[in-house]
Amino acid sequence: MALEWVLLGYTAAAEAVMLILLTIPINPLRRGLITVTQNLLKPLLSVIPFCLFLLMDIYWKYETRPTCENHTCSPSEHLRHQKSIIKSQRNALLIAAAALFYWLLFSVTSLIVKVDLLDKRVQKLKNQD
Repeated sequence: MALEWVLLGYTAAAEAVMLILLTIPINPLRRGLITVTQNLLKPLLSVIPFCLFLLMDIYWKYETRPTCENHTCSPSEHLRHQKSIIKSQRNALLIAAAALFYWLLFSVTSLIVKVDLLDKRVQKLKNQD
C-alpha cells in the first residue's frame, strides 16, 4: 500500500515542478515544455481515478477502524489509533494536492496555448496592415 502513496507523491511533485516551470515568466524552454506538458496531460489524467480509489480506501479504513474511547484501550493502542488518524489526514492532503496540481496544470497549459494563439493572430494582423 505504501507504493501507491509514493507513486501519488511523485506524481504530485512532477505536476508541481511542471507548473512552476510553466509559470516562470522568462523561460527559453517554454515552447518545448508546453508541448511536453500537453502530451503528458492525458496520461496524468489517470491520477484522478487513482485519487478517488485511494480516497475510498481512506474512507474504508476510517469506517472499519476500531474505536479507542475513554479508558478502554492501552496507551500503545491509543497511540496507534492516533497515528492512524494522522496518517489518514496526511494521505487525504496528498490526494487533494495531486488533484489540485493536475487541475492547475491543465488550466495553465490551456491558457498559455490560448495566449500563444492570440499572439500569433495579433502578429498576423499587424503584418497585414
